[in-house]
Amino acid sequence: MASAPTQELPAHVPADKAVWLDFFSRSNVDVCPQETMIPEIHRTLGPITWCSNIFPGDHGGWLLTKVDDMHAVLRDPDNYTKNGMGKFAQSIGEDWLVIPTETDPPIHGEYRKALNPFFAPQKIAKMRDELHDRAIRQIEEFKDRGHCEFVEDFSSKFPIYIVLDLLGLPQERMGEFLQWEKDIFHTNDFELRTSSIRKVVDYLKEMIADRRANPGDDYVSGIFDYEVEGRKWNDKEVFGHCFNLFIGGLDTVTSMLGNIFTYLAKNPDKQQELRDDPKKIVLAVEEFLRAFAPVSVFRIAAKEIEIHGQKIMPGDYVGISTAIAGYDPDYYDNPEEIRFDRKAPHISLGFGIHKCLGMHLARMEMHTALEQWLKLVPPFRVADGFQIQYHAGNILHVPRLELQWDV
Repeated sequence: MASAPTQELPAHVPADKAVWLDFFSRSNVDVCPQETMIPEIHRTLGPITWCSNIFPGDHGGWLLTKVDDMHAVLRDPDNYTKNGMGKFAQSIGEDWLVIPTETDPPIHGEYRKALNPFFAPQKIAKMRDELHDRAIRQIEEFKDRGHCEFVEDFSSKFPIYIVLDLLGLPQERMGEFLQWEKDIFHTNDFELRTSSIRKVVDYLKEMIADRRANPGDDYVSGIFDYEVEGRKWNDKEVFGHCFNLFIGGLDTVTSMLGNIFTYLAKNPDKQQELRDDPKKIVLAVEEFLRAFAPVSVFRIAAKEIEIHGQKIMPGDYVGISTAIAGYDPDYYDNPEEIRFDRKAPHISLGFGIHKCLGMHLARMEMHTALEQWLKLVPPFRVADGFQIQYHAGNILHVPRLELQWDV
């Protein structure tokens, strides 16, 4: 699961603190990362390790394994910047930022002041009926068949319908958008990643120009009136926010749902627990967020720092895997056990000033998917003969999930 890195290490990185991890291989594997790779990481690695393949394209950086250290980094924007951390603009020779994700204080707070009202709980609550209707319509397309491919038939579409509607993007191009997303986040081919970023950028810039010329009542047209530092957002800022919604909305909830339903298909007793008492779904979503968080995020050291005696140099990437955080045995009691009464805090939707902008929508999507699925679909299981594969990388997910049930 861990091996020695093949490339030359930076001068300040001790050889005994450097590894190449299968966990960041950005490839399909036959073992469940939450059951195998993550527990091994906690057993064998210290609190900070140089991982030579932590970023796409096998770029190296520091991996933290302890929640307390992650908290310290995430609440310290003076020493750890997010400016350009995703290398999206840089990879195509441009200089915009993903907004608000790649911005630091004080301007980050200005952006959030403009954005938070739209994504506030009371605003998102108004979408509840639409979410329920979407989920029901999708499930009714296959529930009487007795089987489905969960990712294709449900989880890749349900949350994405909502984002495309929000941005006013054509639903009929969903397949193309999903392929771009896959080639950005689920590959180790940096050239393919860069090519797909360019496709997204070109499409969104054309869309934004059209909305400026022909504004409507959609969310994107409303961004033109947002203000920061006493002025309207400029073109780069409008684009940077649209890029954030596009890449953030087309992947993470889909990945979470795949991880959750894989677990429920393999554990009929836990599935039945939620069927017997649907009120448990609210806390179950929080436990699933802890146990099946899919995303690794990054900060960039802004100055020379030390963590547990290890020197971190300016420009070093510091990786924080929400998946690894959820299994820290020093922070969670028996983390490998899934308990719907745990009520434990987690960083799966961010921490500190960079809490996920869409966290209330993400929670509602997961709650709605579980609630409607368990109402409409009989007890389900992994389809006979189907071998689950898992994707290990910066976003953990199941590429395919064949389910079946008795009708």
